Order: sequence, then structure tokens, then C-alpha cells
Amino acid sequence: MDLLFSLKKLISFCIKPYGLVLIILMLGLYFVFAKKEKLSKSLLSLGLFLLFLFAYSPFSNLLVSSLEDRYVKYDYAHDGIKYIHVLGSGHVSDETQPLSSLISDSGVKRVLEGILIHKNIKNSKLIFTGYGGKNEISNASINAKLAISLGVKEEDIIMDETAKDTNEEAEFAKNLTKGEEFVLVTSATHMYRALGLFAKVGLHPKPAPTDFHREEIITFFELPSASSLQNSQMAMHEYIGILWSKLR
Repeated sequence: MDLLFSLKKLISFCIKPYGLVLIILMLGLYFVFAKKEKLSKSLLSLGLFLLFLFAYSPFSNLLVSSLEDRYVKYDYAHDGIKYIHVLGSGHVSDETQPLSSLISDSGVKRVLEGILIHKNIKNSKLIFTGYGGKNEISNASINAKLAISLGVKEEDIIMDETAKDTNEEAEFAKNLTKGEEFVLVTSATHMYRALGLFAKVGLHPKPAPTDFHREEIITFFELPSASSLQNSQMAMHEYIGILWSKLR
């Protein structure tokens, strides 16, 4: 199972913008030294074009918006929900850094959104899921630690420190909620795929998207930027995940 998980990650890297552009450019350089001039020029040109395209703000915004525009912010006035499931994200376990710096930007936003909803719904429980990866501490644990430091009671937190991906997070939620209505908190770009995976196990949570990246005002006279490239990378990760889920 770990081998298949690692293989899935490797394939995903190779067909997402960073990996795809890098592989094409490396092949182009190889054929330069192999004296295949026509092929090398074609590959290098393709690699540079794709790099520009994915880093071009109007294009990356189109990729992101098509995922994020499906959902609006959660209505905090809604009551009667018992569980609020906050999906895991990236983190590090460097003791020299403060807690706020250990969790990824998307992870911090997910935790904060979960806390805001929890504070508005009496007797609700926060669910944190996510394994540690290469870190000693799990993502669920470090997210829970942040929530507790911001005033959430420890007895109001439920954790699963073994889930490696959204599929496993959905399975945990299924076993825990037993069909009860609950809120799902994740990044807006990830919400469509997440809801699809939860639906596959028979769950239909209320979406509470956060960590939006779309821009409201876009002009076509934009220079390529690292932030736009990052947005394209994030969006393509979701599109590949959606395709993989449908193929399965």
C-alpha cells in the first residue's frame, strides 16, 4: 500500500506543472548534448511556453476559479451540527519555529475556519485528520494543538492520526458520524474533489470552503509570477485527483 501511495505521488509530480516543465526542459537539454538540434529546440520551446502559461495570472486564475466558484462561505448561523471535520494539510515539526509557522498557510486557514464554525455551534466537536508523513508529529495532532491554543477545549476535539489522504479521511468520518450531518472544512480548490470522495462512502457534508486563491480583478497585461505558477500547480493537483478518482 505504501509503495502504491508513493508511486501515485511520483506520477502526480511528473504530470503537474513543476514536474512536467522540469522533465521537458531536462529532455531538451539532453538532446542538445545528443546533437538532436531540431528535437531539442522543440522541447525547450515547449517547456518555456508551458512555464509562461502556468505562471500567467489570467490562465492560472481560470484554473483556480473553475474549482472555487462552485462554493460560497459557510453560514455561521446554521445550528444543529455535531461534527466539524477539518481536513489535513502540510506541516513541519521544527522545534525552533513557533506553532503558527509549523502549519502550512492552507492548514492554518482550515483550522481557523473550523474554530470559527465550532464557536458558533454549541456542543459541536472538531475532527482533525492527517498522518505525519516525514514528520514525527501527525498533522491532526499539530492542528489540534493550534486549536487548543486558540481556546478550543481538548474534550471537543477528535483526531485520526493515520489518514494518508482524503479517501482515508472520508472513511474515518463515515465510521465516526454514523450518518449524522456534519460540516467539511477544506481549501476551496480541494472542496469539489473532497465532496466527491466523501459521497463515494455515502456522506454528504455541508461544505465550508476556505483558503480561496482566485482573483476578482484580472487584466491580460500581466507578467508571469511565482504565485500564479503556484496557483496553477495547486489547481492541476486537484484536476489530476478528480480524474484519478473517476478512473478508479
